[in-house]
Amino acid sequence: MKLLILGCGYTGKVVAKHMRGLGWEVRGTARNPADDSLIRWPGCDISATLAWASHVLVSAAPDENGDPFLAGLEAEIIAAKPAWLGYLSTTGVYGDHGGAWVDETTALTPATTRGHHRVKAEKQWMALHEAQGLPLHIFRLAGIYGPDRGPFAKVLNGTARRIIKDNQVFSRIHVEDIAQTIAASIAKPNAGQIYNVCDDNPAPPQEVIGHAAKLLGLPLPPELDFETADLSPMARSFYAESKMVSNARIKAELGVKLRYPDYPSGLSALLAQETAT
Repeated sequence: MKLLILGCGYTGKVVAKHMRGLGWEVRGTARNPADDSLIRWPGCDISATLAWASHVLVSAAPDENGDPFLAGLEAEIIAAKPAWLGYLSTTGVYGDHGGAWVDETTALTPATTRGHHRVKAEKQWMALHEAQGLPLHIFRLAGIYGPDRGPFAKVLNGTARRIIKDNQVFSRIHVEDIAQTIAASIAKPNAGQIYNVCDDNPAPPQEVIGHAAKLLGLPLPPELDFETADLSPMARSFYAESKMVSNARIKAELGVKLRYPDYPSGLSALLAQETAT
C-alpha cells in the first residue's frame, strides 16, 4: 500500500513513520529543500506521485482561499481516484463554547481567522467528496504535542507562565495518537465521516504547565492574569475559545485505544523520551 502525504510537516512525518512501521510505502511533499527524505512541493511531478499513491492524506494550513492544494491539484486528485482520502483540520472550527462539550455534530462557529480558513477548506473538500465521490475523511485535531513540541523547554529556560483565565479549558492530543487514528481510519474507511482527534482529559492550560514543572522537580512557573498578561496577538487568540472536545466517535467507530489518554501520561512519556536522548 502506498500513502502520499500532501504537506508533510510535524504531524505528517509522524504519520509517515507510523505507516512505514506497518509496511507501507510513504512519500510526502514539503517546502523544506533540506529534507532529502521527501519529494517537494512545488518542484516535483505531483501528478505522477498521485497516480502512484493508493491513499492520500492532506495536511496543509489553509488561507483565505481555502486549501492550497485544491487550487492547483483538484483535477489530478479526482483523476487519481485514491482508495482513501484524509484531510487534517482542527477543533478550532467549533469556536468558543464557554467550556462546554462539543462533538462532531456541533455547529461550526469559529472565533479566529485560522478557524474560518479551516471551515472553508473543510467545505471545499466535502463538496468535492459529494460531487465526485472521493472517499474523504476529515480529522479535527486538538492541540498537538509530542517530541520537540512540549512544555518542558520553556519550563527549563524560565520562560513558562501559567496564564489564568476563568473557565478556560483546552483539549489536546499526542501526535502518536493522531498517527494511530489515521491508520485506524484507513483500516476501516467510512467515506464522508468526520472525527474529533483528542484525548480524554480536557484541562486548563495552567494545569499542564504546572504538571510539567512538577515532573521536572522545579518550582511552579508564575501565575499571570490573562487580562493583563503581555501576550502576542497570536498567543492571545488561542484563549479566544474554550471547549471540551469529545473523542467518543474514534473509539466507538474506529476502535481507537489512545496510547496517551491524558496529559499526565503523555508528558511522562515525553520526558522519559527526551531524557533518554
